[in-house]
Amino acid sequence: MAGDQTDGKKPIDSIEIHQKALDDLVNVNSLFTIAVFVGLSFASPGQHSLENRPECDADPGVAMRLILYEVISFACFLLSSLVAKTLKVHLNIYQEDEFKQWHLKLGRGFMLYLSAIASIVGVVFLGLSMANVIQIRIGKLSCGSVYAYRAVGSLCGIVLLALSIYVPSMFYAIWKSLTYKPKSKPDPEDKPKA
Repeated sequence: MAGDQTDGKKPIDSIEIHQKALDDLVNVNSLFTIAVFVGLSFASPGQHSLENRPECDADPGVAMRLILYEVISFACFLLSSLVAKTLKVHLNIYQEDEFKQWHLKLGRGFMLYLSAIASIVGVVFLGLSMANVIQIRIGKLSCGSVYAYRAVGSLCGIVLLALSIYVPSMFYAIWKSLTYKPKSKPDPEDKPKA
């Protein structure tokens, strides 16, 4: 039984790691896509802000930017999820020895990076659209609404913190998974006989 294990641990299956990471990426994209549709519900014309001052009410340009950013965000999450699903199919088709071929590795790396970058760009545009939702509901930043400044500032700070953790971690994990070389399994015939 110890023939397929090293150091008492189960050997790492790189295909399984890729599949779990892709599942997580698709799940996160699905949650963000729900947020996109929630944001679109605030793009109706003639809404009054909570500031209760006419100069703080958002003009049609803010609502149009909200829709534009939401559509770009949705498209990025859709691209990321479809590429991730395509990569999962790719991982299920090829055997482990084919999995290590350089041209398949290059294609896999491109798809992994494309999926991650599309998800990151989607988060950026989702953040921009949420800033427009804040301006529609609370009041425009240009009218000096303290609450709008606090909400947008908090949103920007938290999104930047999240991205500063997510982006390096994701790219390092992708790079590590592409350069991972599993330890060769010991040959059962080489074992000393008692």
